[in-house]
Amino acid sequence: MTNIDVIAIMAVLLIGVPHGGLDGAVARRVGWPSTSLAWIWFNLCYVMIAILVAGFWWLFPTTSLGLFLVISALHFGVSDVRQTMETSKHNWLPVLAHGGLVPVAIPSFQPDDVSAIFELLVGNEGTNKLMGTIDVAFYFYLLIVCAYIVFSFKHKQWQIHVSNLVFLLVFALWLSPLVSFALYFCFWHSRIHTLRIWNALPPNERFRSGIEALMYSSFAWCAGAIILWYFPSAIESALVQLTFIGLASLTVPHMLLVDIVDSKIHRLIS
Repeated sequence: MTNIDVIAIMAVLLIGVPHGGLDGAVARRVGWPSTSLAWIWFNLCYVMIAILVAGFWWLFPTTSLGLFLVISALHFGVSDVRQTMETSKHNWLPVLAHGGLVPVAIPSFQPDDVSAIFELLVGNEGTNKLMGTIDVAFYFYLLIVCAYIVFSFKHKQWQIHVSNLVFLLVFALWLSPLVSFALYFCFWHSRIHTLRIWNALPPNERFRSGIEALMYSSFAWCAGAIILWYFPSAIESALVQLTFIGLASLTVPHMLLVDIVDSKIHRLIS
């Protein structure tokens, strides 16, 4: 990895990962009690789910990475267009187009670099299987993006999203996979999610939620630092494994809360 790649990974850990720090506020918004005991119980459940995901990865790394790519596609796709989804009945095509950026477009644009990353996570055999699947999926993804562009000519509310996606695809084609992912995850996905949740919070909830987000972020940073401290001779592989296995572990409870529970409650009260 180059120095820029290391900086990109550190940006994901330090800037991107903390965007889930407002999940406690989301839980309370959908009905989780606000007592101290309920807060402790929520965090225990969240951490236990994350530990179970990490354990599953340890036992079945290739399957876990494949599932992580799929759920990432769903999570990123929905998050990128959530605001427009709320006022449109035509959602599946935009979700697929935006969701395929990270798990399909980036590996297809930079196959050698992504294969090297995957090998650190699942080994050579697993990498070959996953990259072969992605190669096939890329042809379908190109059709989806083309259809999305045509679709936006009729449904003009999607044109700004199409422009954003094309912009991100150009970056993915031009930059290394870690850098393009870091730019997307930190300054696009995390920014959109954090602003949306923060703006939806009542003023009297923001101080508590801000303190919680800072606590969660500090905990994540300290945990990462401890892991890296114990693996100084394999800093590159440890960084990659910490970043992506950690993301997978945190994405599952985050997605269950934000994309399923919160979205369902929002639809019921809309």
